[in-house]
Amino acid sequence: MPLLDAPVLSNPRAERVRAVRALTGRSARQRHGRFLAEGPQAVREAVAAGAALELYATPEAADRYPRIVHDAPKAWTVTEEVLAAMSDTVTPQGLVAVCPTTTADLDDVLTARPRLVAVLDRVRDPGNAGTVLRAADAAGADAVVLTAGSVDVFNPKCVRSTAGSLFHLPVVVGRSLQDVVEGLQRNGSTVLAADGAGDLDLDDLADEAARGQVQRVDLRRRTAWVFGNEAAGLEDAGRSLADAVVRVPLHGRAESLNLATAAVVCLYASARAHRAEGPVRPTGHDSPTR
Repeated sequence: MPLLDAPVLSNPRAERVRAVRALTGRSARQRHGRFLAEGPQAVREAVAAGAALELYATPEAADRYPRIVHDAPKAWTVTEEVLAAMSDTVTPQGLVAVCPTTTADLDDVLTARPRLVAVLDRVRDPGNAGTVLRAADAAGADAVVLTAGSVDVFNPKCVRSTAGSLFHLPVVVGRSLQDVVEGLQRNGSTVLAADGAGDLDLDDLADEAARGQVQRVDLRRRTAWVFGNEAAGLEDAGRSLADAVVRVPLHGRAESLNLATAAVVCLYASARAHRAEGPVRPTGHDSPTR
């Protein structure tokens, strides 16, 4: 392992340490085309996906996660102080990886004829965006799209919130909602806008799909869900682009669901409907909730 043969990096003010730390800022990420994955789960998935260009580990983490260190193309041992200087988190978990800011092309995603896509329109909160990406991965989605005006998917908080799912499926960024929706529709996907004031009830659509007695929207079809801004929701123009506007029913006294929770419900409703037509995206294993 190259890490064990190299001297321990111990100076938190060293040029290499400052260069890694700079990637917590958007301007440096854009300039260098790199971002940070922090913690054992995200770093493990980055290494497994071949996305880790460099890995930095404390001696304790190297002993605890030898396979991650062994599989990394380049690795260095660092002190706790150095890792803290590199990391964006208050309490680093011993591992930091530098990865390329690689995104997918919308046309390539459409060519693959995805069965399930999550579209985030002007979603600004990195924790929300990362959580939806993680939920999309868990539900077997084939891609996630963040439209222009959305948060940087390589923001450290967003990366952490994906819990490694960022490395599992294509992510498209920077396209207008109109381009995305029209492309999906031309490709044969039904585009559903999730909105609390939607005309259609998600439970009704799920029941119809389960009985095979579809009257309106067929959740068994290839589907893309559009989720709007946390505070403002979807604009009128965005709702008008969709094939239908669907609400998640509230059976209790809660006024509403937050973005990430609503996205989980919608994506899993589609995943369940798709299961009747055959496996969704292949998965490696059933993962416990973390």
